[in-house]
Amino acid sequence: MPLSPLQERFILHWGEMGSRWGVNRTVAQIHALLFLSERAITADEICETLNLARSNVSTSLRELQSWNLARVTHVLGDRRDHFETYKDVWDIFRAVVQERRRREIEPTLSMLRTAVLDGDNAAVSPDPTDPRDRLTLARMREVLEFMETGTGWIDEMNRLDPKTLIKLLKMGARIQQFVRGPIKPLPEPQAQAVGVLFADEDEAGEGAATGQADAGAAASRGDGSS
Repeated sequence: MPLSPLQERFILHWGEMGSRWGVNRTVAQIHALLFLSERAITADEICETLNLARSNVSTSLRELQSWNLARVTHVLGDRRDHFETYKDVWDIFRAVVQERRRREIEPTLSMLRTAVLDGDNAAVSPDPTDPRDRLTLARMREVLEFMETGTGWIDEMNRLDPKTLIKLLKMGARIQQFVRGPIKPLPEPQAQAVGVLFADEDEAGEGAATGQADAGAAASRGDGSS
């Protein structure tokens, strides 16, 4: 399965970025290959294309399957397993978000809820007489509220189809304006007061400028007379 220079560049970069995201480089490269492939491919083709050991490919494919980023399919007349992944980047994003939530967010939410909402039955119950525990419990409530708000927003976004989600994201500026509300004009008395204030400043500025001009003219006449 020959790769073009552009495909090689993308796969190599995806592997480098994967290591920065906490994903094994080989796992990320195989996912990139599946994403770019026009058809489902076998483990042998992956080994040959990326020059990887079969054991490494098998382990990486299992990891991708655990992330719901690779699925097995079969081809008529071929007994071997073929592998493919999502071709829509939004589907990939959703799969990653859901799995990271399951692995990283849900355990933290569970711990926080147990400590904050069910403190008496927690493995380590907070001591209400200890100021350290009171402060810690307050901080934990803040984290819990933040994470529940974030996961609730993610759930709402996941219920939308990609086209609707894209439209929603493109409405960012209009949503900000809606949240902040339109700029309301000042009531008439306040508007008049502001107008008078600026008028006074303008008149003061003009008066100062006139005074400076008169002083300059007087100085010029004095120099001329001398």
